[in-house]
Amino acid sequence: MARQAQPESTTATTYNWPLTASTRQAYAELLKLRVPAARARLQPELQRAPNNVGSLLVADGIDFTELMISQDARLYEGVIQKQDKRLELLAKSKERSALRAYALAEIRLHQAAAQVAFQHEIQGAWSLRLAYLHMQETVGQYPNFLPARKTLGMLQFFIGSLPEGYRWFLKLLGLPGSVEAGLQNLRMAARQPHEFQPESRIILALVEETYFKKSDEAVQLAKRLAAQQPDNLLFSYLLISLHKKQHQTDQALSAFRARPTGSAYLPVPYLHHMAADLLLYQGNYAASERENLQFLRESRGQHYRKDAAFKLYLAAWLSNDAPAARQYYEQIENGGRTVVEEDSYAQRVVEDKLPLNRTLTRARLQIDGGYYREALRTLAAFHTTRTYQLRDQLEAPYRAARAWHGLGQLDSARLLYARTIALAGTAPYYFAPQSALQLGYLYLAEGQKNTARTYFQKALSYPKHEYKNSTDAKAKVALASLK
Repeated sequence: MARQAQPESTTATTYNWPLTASTRQAYAELLKLRVPAARARLQPELQRAPNNVGSLLVADGIDFTELMISQDARLYEGVIQKQDKRLELLAKSKERSALRAYALAEIRLHQAAAQVAFQHEIQGAWSLRLAYLHMQETVGQYPNFLPARKTLGMLQFFIGSLPEGYRWFLKLLGLPGSVEAGLQNLRMAARQPHEFQPESRIILALVEETYFKKSDEAVQLAKRLAAQQPDNLLFSYLLISLHKKQHQTDQALSAFRARPTGSAYLPVPYLHHMAADLLLYQGNYAASERENLQFLRESRGQHYRKDAAFKLYLAAWLSNDAPAARQYYEQIENGGRTVVEEDSYAQRVVEDKLPLNRTLTRARLQIDGGYYREALRTLAAFHTTRTYQLRDQLEAPYRAARAWHGLGQLDSARLLYARTIALAGTAPYYFAPQSALQLGYLYLAEGQKNTARTYFQKALSYPKHEYKNSTDAKAKVALASLK
């Protein structure tokens, strides 16, 4: 993103634009995911002034970004040690500035995220507590330092939106969270110029797209950022991801093919997993298989491996390649973790021995890809009877509801969502809670707040299903917005 004009006031400039020129250049390269160039830009500054606060902050950002994107466990201990050293240097520093206070909290937050990601949850929870409290203190001491409001707002929002299954642990650590306060801080940081405003704008856009259905605004921001910096892989990633979330498969694949590539950039294996999904939606099974196999070869992490094996199974099964389908099905249980919901779903398919219906599976993929009319034609071939398992009897009206919803035929969507809820009872599948969530959004958009509240509460009431964490988080945020 092109850098905004700095404020006129010298005091304001040094306050919210505290990085040196070379450190700022390193940060700009990091934002493009050009890690080698970022390190090269920063190295002379670190040699000249090894205790410079801005240099320590950006150096940590480089290491943290490489670790989290690569998910390479071999890097973990080295990164944690360097973080401890940076925190020690900052603690001993005689500098008393907003940037120093912010850097202490931000690096501690990086450490918390790394510890949780690499299965050191107790240390990560404690680091998160320290980061939260220190960032809260930083905002209190330096209320006009916008980068601190960016991070505090993000923490407040996500802690405030966590499902009940997680909140007890955070409450135990004394982390209250607040959706309203978090949004207020994020918006303040996103709308005013400062050193880290691009991060603030992206975080706010993703929050508002995910929880408040401000999809067009998020996509337009991603398009502007990618157009301003076509050499920025992070902005390309953002554009691909948002098009995918909006079921705009053709646009997402175009952005994937136009992304910057080469050895200058940090490898992002997950991009191939996203592309594999998009190609699966299109019915391009061979190409989807190639992308997922590349993801599995390149990724050193434990997340999305089960999901990739499941998608490989679907591609082979829908291609009528029975031997390959059996091979990929057996891989679902081998390796990988079940932290992200996609992996949990894949594992559940295997553990519960869920027989998938070919027609409903094709329709689901078409709907995920935004091919709604094609999905309705596919669903027309499905004729449910009492001999079908309950899961299929519930999935058929739910898929039809999603297709009509995508086409803007809201009366038909509402009717089918309600039918899904009525048929489901307390069945432990996600179709009814998702139907309740979507009905809540539809009635909220029409200004029928009481009806919307009823459906959001209903979405929360289902005790166990595949996507409970994300469904509950969205319903909770929606309820908070109705207060």
